[in-house]
Amino acid sequence: MKLAAACTVAFAASANAFAPSNMAGNRATQLNAMKDDMAKVGAAALAGAAIFGATLPAQAITKSELNQLSYLQVKGTGLANRCSEVVGEDTITPKSGSRLVDMCIEPKAWAVEEEIGKAGKTEKKFVNSKVMTRQTYTLEGIEGSIKTDGGAITFVEEEGIDYAPTTVQLPGGERVPFLFTVKELVAKGNGGAFKPGFQMGGDFSVPSYRTGLFLDPKGRGGTTGYDMAVALPGLQSGEEGDAELFKENNKTFEVGQGRIEMEVNKVNADESEIGGVFVASQPGDTDMGSKVPKKILTKGIFYAKIQ
Repeated sequence: MKLAAACTVAFAASANAFAPSNMAGNRATQLNAMKDDMAKVGAAALAGAAIFGATLPAQAITKSELNQLSYLQVKGTGLANRCSEVVGEDTITPKSGSRLVDMCIEPKAWAVEEEIGKAGKTEKKFVNSKVMTRQTYTLEGIEGSIKTDGGAITFVEEEGIDYAPTTVQLPGGERVPFLFTVKELVAKGNGGAFKPGFQMGGDFSVPSYRTGLFLDPKGRGGTTGYDMAVALPGLQSGEEGDAELFKENNKTFEVGQGRIEMEVNKVNADESEIGGVFVASQPGDTDMGSKVPKKILTKGIFYAKIQ
């Protein structure tokens, strides 16, 4: 009974994290500038993500503690897929030429936008989903330059393991693949120093989940393979050509756009470390142009070091 009750409370808390809500002050002002898909979720998603900063798992360790472990001590524990914990509530003012390095972005919860029917009407809502990918979905080693033009911090992502193919499953069993990424992120902050409450956010590019060399079950690909379904010649000849199967035959490499909002809640000036929570929205896989992408909402924690 206790376990069932705990699961119920946890599920409700997770669902409420995606519910729309209004917040006052600078947070509401900043989040209102987000894209339409993020606006549906609102500032409550970022506030809900803060739960992860307050209730870190027992196995969470700091970066210095992690660096002391050997490969065999980390192997099989899941620590390699986790972001380090930051202890402290200091303030760090980056100097000219500073860089943000060793950035880690770890998702904690996922939701997919679906059309929900109710009373003869349909409306779009984010539905909680379950990750099906093994523990390889965390972004790691991301780094980039920090600019302080105009007194506000701007982070420009340049390199690192900044993408991770991920698949989530909806309650009905449908699986939705997407490329979790922050490629070419330009995140603008609301202040000139990293401190608890500092926020930054911006747009990033979302490359195609598949590359040009991928071949589908019928041997069709973007840069190689057949240009039609060889087993179905009757549907791809005549006056109309392959109109019925055009999207499946015409493979394209599409680059979408996502958006992320981050909030710092821990700062360690001695180690030059910051940590906090994030909420990101991005399109899912298009199967190389043959499907309409679903919108994916991801929330979790992040870690970074100022160099």
